Amino acid sequence: MLSVLTVVGLVYVLLFTSLLGVRSVEVTGNRDVEAGRVRQVAEVPDQRAMLRVDTDAIAGRVAEIPGVATVDVSRSWPSTIEIAVTERTPAGVYDTGSTLYLVDSGGVVYKEISERPQGLPEFKLSEVGADNAETRAVISVRKALPEQLRGKVTQWRAESPGSVEFTLRSGKTVRWGDASDSDSKTKALGAVMTRPGKVYDVSSPELPTVS
Repeated sequence: MLSVLTVVGLVYVLLFTSLLGVRSVEVTGNRDVEAGRVRQVAEVPDQRAMLRVDTDAIAGRVAEIPGVATVDVSRSWPSTIEIAVTERTPAGVYDTGSTLYLVDSGGVVYKEISERPQGLPEFKLSEVGADNAETRAVISVRKALPEQLRGKVTQWRAESPGSVEFTLRSGKTVRWGDASDSDSKTKALGAVMTRPGKVYDVSSPELPTVS
């Protein structure tokens, strides 16, 4: 009987008192997103029993912060909730004509900026977004490019998913076509880039052209 009462008492303490309740919230992994902003959005209930804290709900709220890519929320006993965030990394900029935004490597438009950062290419599409077909095509091509070549791109364009093209720092334009057969297109581009010209078309990698 005593053991049963002990178990019941322990459960009560763990679930319904603040003895093992939340005393602090630790935010890690953030750079541009302020820790205070994360805590505010997380809405972790102070003093609530640790076992009753809904970590999934907290993660869902923090994930709504535009600059956050992923979130992991865990309990650190006896009294700390840890929120580990991974921020989005800019892959380019999107200019609507009135506002500049950062775009991440997944095509997510996530932050308004006042001026264009050096070294980031422009996504010059009619619309940019993770669910936009042209954006997805550009992102696929971007991932397929060798890192050295990707770093030389100053502008991405696509009027359709099958008409991706990009401009390099040298001013040369590469017409890539759709996102398929990237290995063959990369090899074809490497072969024709030694020729003088302004436009390098590898959309049909077996018949690349230079003009």
